[in-house]
Amino acid sequence: MQVCRAAQHWFVALILSLAVTPLQAAPPASGGWAGRPDVTEFVREMVDRHGFDAAALTDVFERTRTADVALKLMTPAPSTGKRSWSAYRARFVEPVRIREGLRFWREQADSIRRAADRFGVPQEIIVAIIGVETVYGRNTGDFRVMDALTTLAFEDPRRAPFFREELEQFLLLCRDNQVDPLLWRGSYAGAIGLPQFMPGSIRRHAIDFDGDGRIDLRASTSDAVGSVARFLSNHGWRPGEPTHFQALVDDEARARPAIDAGVPPKLSMSDLAALGVTSRQSISGADLLSLIDLPDGDKPTQFVLGTNNFWVITRYNRSYFYAMSVIDLAQALKDAANAPAPVQPGKRPVDR
Repeated sequence: MQVCRAAQHWFVALILSLAVTPLQAAPPASGGWAGRPDVTEFVREMVDRHGFDAAALTDVFERTRTADVALKLMTPAPSTGKRSWSAYRARFVEPVRIREGLRFWREQADSIRRAADRFGVPQEIIVAIIGVETVYGRNTGDFRVMDALTTLAFEDPRRAPFFREELEQFLLLCRDNQVDPLLWRGSYAGAIGLPQFMPGSIRRHAIDFDGDGRIDLRASTSDAVGSVARFLSNHGWRPGEPTHFQALVDDEARARPAIDAGVPPKLSMSDLAALGVTSRQSISGADLLSLIDLPDGDKPTQFVLGTNNFWVITRYNRSYFYAMSVIDLAQALKDAANAPAPVQPGKRPVDR
């Protein structure tokens, strides 16, 4: 994250703003959040919990604005039809992300290699996650993080506790790094930088991987690469193990208990076989697996057997579609990186 120097009272005040309190009416779009009872209580709790200056933090909230667009984007859209794995996959496993992913991999080869060696996460998985998240830094978001997190923390009735915790973490992050919270920009959900880490994930999992003494997921590609690998490692990535196996399902209704078991993996092959689920691949009897369903519109549902490493990817994003898109993009990148160079017109390949 890029460190922006600000007046000391701003980052002190920042941390005073996180508490789980009843929702209140939203402030006018043109006004700040200071003075609302729930925000006042949040400031009080942040003072008690983290020792911040109440007046300074109140001033930060006074200059924070309502992010109506963020709230709208977080509202679930009405269902317009069946979910399609093929359509979702096509958004991410596509020529631009493959081309740009190869360029990113080539330009950041040293950092990616070091991260893979240190944390045991395959290079192509690291590259694929950053590609899926932001197209290698092209789309990191332009919302003020303070506005987005405050709006969602106090106005999203479904996930207010989660976003209040993230607001707290954001304020702590800004104080730790002496950053003016009103200058940071990210996604409409408050995610930051090339890997789109939420503030809590930055504080728990991000790493200074370029050795400059600070963590900067917005401007340091090396920090972003190392942080993605460390995140997966901290969540239990097992080096050298696959992410999934092929699955053969005799009857989806019969296999429903395995589908509903979800992740993390908890079923043996004998458990799965009893439900009519097998695989053409050789799988150790000691492996625990999940049956992952990938609905595909009017086409037959696709299935895979998820391993521990599949589950770890869902710690980044809970969607099975997301996890499989990362895996498939990673494979496409690896295949493209290992493909022989095309022969230029008028030239013959060199025999070796």
